[in-house]
Amino acid sequence: MTTYWTIQDSTGRHLPHFIANSRVEVGRKIVPTPFDVFRLHVSASYREAFERALLKVLAQKGWQIVRTPPPRGGRRGPDGDRR
Repeated sequence: MTTYWTIQDSTGRHLPHFIANSRVEVGRKIVPTPFDVFRLHVSASYREAFERALLKVLAQKGWQIVRTPPPRGGRRGPDGDRR
């Protein structure tokens, strides 16, 4: 089973346009500067810079990254039927 992550705002509402398969992908969607996925995996100092930028945005907006149920709609097969 895949785990999905998103942003929860200060009122407790989940923001569906930020849903991703990992916390890092959600973070990459909200930080103002683009961060390279490969470098995030291989460089501790690059990851630290990303975490600082991410924590700054989360604190400013009163958000947190949380688990969420899978997005609605499901996957469609090649013939258009839901799987």
